Amino acid sequence: MATPVDGEGQPSLNGTIPDPQTKKLTDLPTELLEHILCFPVLKHVDICNVSCCCKRLHDVCHGRGKVWGHQYKLRWPRLQRFYRQNESCDWLREYKTRHRVGIQIRRTVESISKRFFTEVPCVGQVLGDSFAEIESLGMPEHFCEDELLFILNSDKRKSLTLKYYAKKILYFLRQQNILKSLKNFLEQPTEQQSALEGAVLVDQYCNPLADVTLDSISAQLDEITEKVKKMLRIKNPSHPSLRIAQGNCSVVEDFELQRQVICALNSVLYEQLQYKGNECDYYNPLNSYIHQVDFPEILYLQGVKLLNNFQIILFCGIFSLIFLVIVQVLLRRTGIPISLSILYMTLAQRLGVQLEPVNFPNHFLLRWCQKPTGTEDIYDFVYIDAFGKGKQLTAKECEYLIGHQVTADYYSAISTTEVLLRMVGNLLNIGKRGEGNEKSYQLLRDSLDLYLTINPDNVQYLLLQARLYFHLGIWPEKVLDILQHIQALDPSQHGAVGYLVQHTLEHIQHKKHPVTPEVKRRSAPEHLEVQYSVGLIMKHKRSGYNCVIYGWDPKCTMSPEWISTMRVHQLSNGANQPFYNVLVQDGTCRYAAQENLEPHSAPLEIGHPEVGRYFSEFADTYYVANEELQTRYPEDMDETLCTVREFYHRLTPSAGNQEEAPTTDQNNQQAMSM
Repeated sequence: MATPVDGEGQPSLNGTIPDPQTKKLTDLPTELLEHILCFPVLKHVDICNVSCCCKRLHDVCHGRGKVWGHQYKLRWPRLQRFYRQNESCDWLREYKTRHRVGIQIRRTVESISKRFFTEVPCVGQVLGDSFAEIESLGMPEHFCEDELLFILNSDKRKSLTLKYYAKKILYFLRQQNILKSLKNFLEQPTEQQSALEGAVLVDQYCNPLADVTLDSISAQLDEITEKVKKMLRIKNPSHPSLRIAQGNCSVVEDFELQRQVICALNSVLYEQLQYKGNECDYYNPLNSYIHQVDFPEILYLQGVKLLNNFQIILFCGIFSLIFLVIVQVLLRRTGIPISLSILYMTLAQRLGVQLEPVNFPNHFLLRWCQKPTGTEDIYDFVYIDAFGKGKQLTAKECEYLIGHQVTADYYSAISTTEVLLRMVGNLLNIGKRGEGNEKSYQLLRDSLDLYLTINPDNVQYLLLQARLYFHLGIWPEKVLDILQHIQALDPSQHGAVGYLVQHTLEHIQHKKHPVTPEVKRRSAPEHLEVQYSVGLIMKHKRSGYNCVIYGWDPKCTMSPEWISTMRVHQLSNGANQPFYNVLVQDGTCRYAAQENLEPHSAPLEIGHPEVGRYFSEFADTYYVANEELQTRYPEDMDETLCTVREFYHRLTPSAGNQEEAPTTDQNNQQAMSM
């Protein structure tokens, strides 16, 4: 046997002789290495570790390469729409930036509850300082929004407080972007402003968390336009409207051909698609929106606040069941005159017929000129009532709609800006008529923001906005700016302005010296009669509603007027018993006597928008109080756990009775279904 030369063929430590032809991982082609490193189980930490092994793997994992691009797309798929296909990008830098933004956003959101929980709860709370912190990060807005959506889409039952504030921040950030778009829209020349685009912006601002886009709305209108063209093709195969392409602004000049378009449009909208005016719920704000909303709601009328003079009238009881499913004008095919008119006018324009909006009092109309040359004689127009199934009216017949005569000025065409002011004005009136709950305050605040963006010098609405913010205890610095603007516009308002300035300054001073919240311990002698604790899911014995406790008092602390109105003295223990603050399944907050509450036999989640303000998690049979609520009620969570073990675990069959378990589980499931 030949003797090896220069160490060739020397056995290794394990006794094997290495093959000089053996290939290493790094000898593989770059494309194959990239394919291996893009395997889904590998995370960004794994890629970092691999890239540190040697220069070869470090080069394969370079920032602009396929590996980091795959990691970025795998972790944040929603962000792909912000990049062009096959775009050359430093994916490692993008990954680091997005990761850093996520940490900062989460840290900011987590800090909000600690800073704002101790303030007096108010409807429509606006966390302006935290919003400013998010904006000051200087990071791409789509990164911030993506992290907030990531928080909202995490485990449904956990991180409830984090989701509660993330939702508020996302609401605000989207509204700021929409306001910028609205301002840009208003700066366009009047002839370039589309009533449809303006209506969509109003819709988006009032529903920033909904997926509302001009493209999606236009696509639905394109489908309706094609249906009208199909109808026209049957009546007149050579009609010029059939040759109008999408986005083309051609006009059909012949009046007979225009009449054919209007007839076909009426047939499709009101006969085929069954569009109609919403006479049953005329004042619902969603009649003014273009998009789809599913919005189950039962309104509990606790107080109607007249913000013009701060008179507060308290009511109690179930107010009305508004809707189980509310959808927008296009899907629900119902609306009020102005929303249906915008839809009708846009469709007619796409088919070559020019209609003009008319700001008729109490009933929005469209007008259709019957003369070949421009005219302002009100009798040269046919007036179309889109709310009344496209009925065509003369000037005299229009007055029958409102029951009295009006001057010729009310028959004039108005601009797109005036259309938006009318639409937002409708929302404002609905907000002022609201029930004093969070949704009505939010609608009032949003519609005021919109109106003053369009018409920033309206003293009446500036004063209403200042009063609203003052009443809700939000943005006192902004209240002072608004009041200063009012004083400059109308010095005669000095009385109302002076009053609000004085009390706003007091509020600012009060915020600098916050009051330490009261800590309630169950072990205190005055609290021994308190049977229930925060986080327990209860049922009201008389009203039957489901709720969760988020606070309690050893005795009723409400005013004598409230006690008299609610007939508390008719209770067996009257006001001299513990009362509980509860979040109710129907979205209301109530104050319930202990004798009227009992633990729910089959606990279920409470779908209340304020749950996240007080609780961090739903644990199947109870809610876990967040850190701030536990600070106020430090002994309650232990009591809640004891109650849960005692009440619900004894309902669970023991190991010795396992054959009975399916029956019990089935009964519990049936109870939850009921």
